Amino acid sequence: MLELGAGTGFNVEHYPAGLEELVLSEPFAAMLRRATRRANAVGVPARAVQAAGERLPFEDGSFDTVVATLVLCSVGDQGRVLAEIRRVLRPAGRFLFIEHVRSDDARQARWQDRLERPWGVVACGCHPNRPTLARIEAAGFELEALESDELAHAPAIVRPLITGRAVAHRQPLR
Repeated sequence: MLELGAGTGFNVEHYPAGLEELVLSEPFAAMLRRATRRANAVGVPARAVQAAGERLPFEDGSFDTVVATLVLCSVGDQGRVLAEIRRVLRPAGRFLFIEHVRSDDARQARWQDRLERPWGVVACGCHPNRPTLARIEAAGFELEALESDELAHAPAIVRPLITGRAVAHRQPLR
């Protein structure tokens, strides 16, 4: 299993016992060190790899599952990251994600557009107005499960949230 953009390792305590392999990938060394410490503290054996999502240093088909939590909003090139996720997944591998997305409410979406630049400065490059679900589907993933919700206690521009499970089956759209 690969966690892309592992950050400080918030998710490690939620992984099931007995994982064959957990790889924590994160572009920022300081965050990766914290993720490793957190994994060790909760007894989850994990391998830490410093890497950006656009250039994953893994062989094709290396993982049966890739996890991303609030990652696709802040990467430089969503299409490239999604292509890399597809590349490192084994055939019929699963992509599990939680992402905040562009609101379906036109008024809220306009506010997301207006506040995108200042929010990005405050929130480390986050773009809360991206059509992330459409990009996941365009990258060739087929949804197995999807829930829409709101990120509680968050500023309104980042509240729209999707949680999903997708499989890489079909060829990505060009």
